[in-house]
Amino acid sequence: MGKVWFVGAGPGDPELLTLKGQRLIAEADAILYAGSLVSKAATQWAKSGCAIQDSKGMDLEQITNWLVSKAQAGQSVIRLQTGDPGLYGALIEMVQPLDQAGIEVEVVPGVSSAMASAATAVESLTLPEITQTVILTRVEGRTPMPEGESLAELAQHHATLCIYLSITLLEKVERELLAAGWSQEAPIVVVHKASWPDEERIIRGTLSNIRGRCKAEKIDNQAMIIASPTLGARQWPSMKKSKLYDKDFSHRFRSAQKERSA
Repeated sequence: MGKVWFVGAGPGDPELLTLKGQRLIAEADAILYAGSLVSKAATQWAKSGCAIQDSKGMDLEQITNWLVSKAQAGQSVIRLQTGDPGLYGALIEMVQPLDQAGIEVEVVPGVSSAMASAATAVESLTLPEITQTVILTRVEGRTPMPEGESLAELAQHHATLCIYLSITLLEKVERELLAAGWSQEAPIVVVHKASWPDEERIIRGTLSNIRGRCKAEKIDNQAMIIASPTLGARQWPSMKKSKLYDKDFSHRFRSAQKERSA
């Protein structure tokens, strides 16, 4: 019996794969990658003779049957998923049939598009005394949200919101953030295909105009929406600094300067 690895391919740039993920790709006998979201470039380290299949035209049963059949043939199998397998990745739906077939499973994490989008936009999702909380969520579409998890309810915390799978629902994003008390001038960043070589785009705006700007740029898929009171801090004339690096703050690796001088 072989083994199935669920490997996070990261946000798009193959170089953002983990070293472990890259090594497993090089060792794999079979790779099933989510071609609608994962660049085939992520399979470039596969060895000669590795069976490589794009799953974008497959349903859940076809995907799990493919994984099971390869593993039952004694092969080392990779399911290559966008971002991190544990976040909007249908991980458990795929793992359960493998468990039922007695196939060993392991998960390798990946860089999520929220982190990649903040990185490419040079934004921090948290800042001292501004917000220390990041909410990863999506807007209700065909899949309903659980009770208490509507965007309007979550947005009442006025923390950082990383909104997945919702670029076609920007009007609803605007409406729900306004209902939660956000200003029309609240800064918004939309990143399309974060880290994809020659394809990523950064759209900056406010809650009132971001929809029009994305429409003008024809951004209608594979985009991360970030709403946060921290956005634009790079241009702020002043802000609260982290205590960790404050010269007058002691921790177990460094004494405060005023303590040393005493």
